[in-house]
Formats: sequence, structure tokens, C-alpha cells
Amino acid sequence: MSRALFAAVAVLPLILAAGSAAQSHGGHAGHGAHVAPARPPQARPAPKPKPRAAAPQPRRVAPPATAPAPAADPHAGHDMGAMPMAPAQTPADPHAGHDMSGMQMPPAQAPADPHAGHNMGQTPAADPHAGHDMSAMTGGPPNIPTSVDAIGGRMVETPPPAAARAAPAHAADLLFDPAVMAVARKQLLAENGDVRTTAVLIDTLEASFGDGEEGYSWNAQGWTGGDINRFWWKTEGEGAFDGKLHDAEVQALYSRAVAPFWDLQAGVRQDFRPDGDDTTHLTVGVQGVAPYWFEMSAAAFLSTQGDLTARVEAEYDQRITQKWILQPAIEVAFSASDIPELEIGSGLTSVTAGLRLRYEIRKEFAPYVGVEWSRSFGDTADYVKVRGDDVAATSFVVGIKAWF
Repeated sequence: MSRALFAAVAVLPLILAAGSAAQSHGGHAGHGAHVAPARPPQARPAPKPKPRAAAPQPRRVAPPATAPAPAADPHAGHDMGAMPMAPAQTPADPHAGHDMSGMQMPPAQAPADPHAGHNMGQTPAADPHAGHDMSAMTGGPPNIPTSVDAIGGRMVETPPPAAARAAPAHAADLLFDPAVMAVARKQLLAENGDVRTTAVLIDTLEASFGDGEEGYSWNAQGWTGGDINRFWWKTEGEGAFDGKLHDAEVQALYSRAVAPFWDLQAGVRQDFRPDGDDTTHLTVGVQGVAPYWFEMSAAAFLSTQGDLTARVEAEYDQRITQKWILQPAIEVAFSASDIPELEIGSGLTSVTAGLRLRYEIRKEFAPYVGVEWSRSFGDTADYVKVRGDDVAATSFVVGIKAWF
């Protein structure tokens, strides 16, 4: 009986597979003649049951059935490109039609806290800095006063300690003979700080051609001395080409630097005239470089006859290239009183303005061409009219500028 049951169980899958193949093949009846009919699958003979062992077993275990060979594809050789594919079937919801609104869902269970019930508030971590004095430590760089902390934008300066002024002016005097150190400092000043220089500046040496007579003029100056104290000399004058000298002057001045780029000057001025009416003046003035590099000079002259006059000059070098420089210049003269013997009236006496373009062959030597305009004013203009000359005059100038 058991052998027959075991054989039936082994053959049952083959019978079911053969029936399914027969039904599938029957559903394709009516296909074109070019399709070869599928052959029915051949059932393999059932394997023979394994004979039981002679020894009794505690329980009977049926041996696994041998998997049948894969059946031949019933659709092999069929043209199925024109057949529509059936939509995928969604599996049926097992709860379809059930009313589940009254069902209560259990709350989500949070994972158990592994530390639940442990008292961890009484075991703080030990402070690694416990017992250390950190009051002197800061969180950034040292607080050094800067110009931002001061009014006016200057650096905060603290006065030197009192002990700094208690010692001698030169600390080396504490270790060496003060007399020997004084001689050494004087020698050091002479070799490094007290440098003597000498210069000669020829501002203009030119010939003029214009409305009046053709003539010549010059304006030069120079110095010798150190950076603070100097001896200055200045000279200027004009004359005609026929040999007649109109006037000339020479100044000898002591100059002292009173500010960066500015010197205070004082001395004497001597005028020379063809008629022999020479005049001596006491001179006081300033000379230097104003902001934006305007070279300026201003001086007052008190003559031995008590006549007070003044003169202001300014010029500026406008560099066009490294070689070409355009220089505008102006000179204004004043007088505090009338000076009939010199044909000078009080107030503004004259204005002279010039524009010169020079070419620096070398820094020390530069020829130039330019134009100069001059005019007399006030009572001085009246003296010019009486003399028969023009109040205003324009001339073309050619000259050189040099220094050494």
C-alpha cells in the first residue's frame, strides 16, 4: 500500500504539467499553418523507490522527489509580436470590503532606554583645569594702545620715567671720560651730520625780443653751508644789447631752516644803477617749497632812505615728459610809499608773468623758450607814461637754465 501511494505522489506533478500544456496548446488553434504544432511533453518514468533498510528506523522520512526536467516551451516558434499584453494584475486586497474604522492601532513602542533607572547626576566628569589659576590668561593679543585710542589720530605716548632724566645726557659718559666722549661726538657730527654743501642755480639767463628794445636779463642764486644754517647769495638784473645796464642787485643773506622745506633769511641788498644812485637795503624774507611743489619766496626791503618795498615770487614745474618741463612763473612788487627818484609809486607797482618750456638735455642744463608779460600799476604806471614807454609789454624770450 505504501509503495503505491509513494508512486502516485511522484507521478502527480507530471500529470498536472501535461494537462496544463494541453490546454495552452488548444487555445492557440487557428494560428497560421506555418506554425508547427507543439509536441506534448514526455513524462519521465518515475524513479524507483529506495528500498528500506533492514534495520528499523525510529521514524519514516519520505525521500524528496526528484525535480522533473523543464518542460518544452509550448510557444516555441509562435509569432506573438502582434498579441496585446494583458495588464499586470494587482493582487487582491485581503481587507477589501472590511470596515476597519473602529479598530484601534497599538501605539508605536519606543526602544527601551538602556540607562533607565540609573542615577547618573552624581558622577560629573573631573575638570582638567581644577585648581589652576587662570586669572592672568587672556583670550587674545595684548591690548596695546594705538592711534585709534587717541584724539587727533596720534599714537598714545607716555612720558619717560623720572629715572631717565636723572642720568647724564649721554650714557657713554658713565663709562668713559666725558671730555673724550665730547671730542668723539663732535667728530661724528662733522663726518656724518654736519655735511657742508655748495650749489649755484641759474634760474634764467635769457635774451628778450618784443615790443620794446631788445635786451637781456639774468636771475641766479646759490648757497653754501649745512642743512640748518646756510649762506645764501642772490643776484638779478637786466640791460639792453647796446651795452646799457638798466639795473642790477646783489643780496647776501643768512638762512636758517625753520620748518621742513622752509628757510628764514635775513641780510643786505645792494642795488647798482648807471646813474650812480646806488641803494642799500636791509632784507628779511622766507623761501621754500609750498604744498604741491610750488617754489615760493617773499622778502621785504628797507632802504637806507627809509623806503619800504616788498616782492613775492612763485613758480611751478609742470613735467610733461621726463625731458620736457613747462614752467609758469609770476612776480608781484609793492611799495609802501612813493619813491620819485626811482620812479616808483605806492601800492602795487608791477606784475610780471612768464611761461617757459624747457628741454633738459641733462638735469644740470636745459635750454628753453617762452613768453613774458609785464605791466605797471598805479603811480608807477604814470611814471612810465611820462617817460614815454608802454605800461604793458610782451616779449619773446630764449635762454638756458642750469645748476652745478
